[in-house]
Amino acid sequence: MAETAYCVKCKATRDMKGAKKVTMKNGRPAMKGTCSVCGTGMYKILPMKK
Repeated sequence: MAETAYCVKCKATRDMKGAKKVTMKNGRPAMKGTCSVCGTGMYKILPMKK
């Protein structure tokens, strides 16, 4: 299943291409990838695990 996120350039929710799970400096998980339509970089902050 493809990860979806909001693309700022397209102004719509799109599928992420090449999505990788990363950890931000403050320890929160996030997904980083590119828009499948326009190629703009996308970033989605994920919820913290309990």
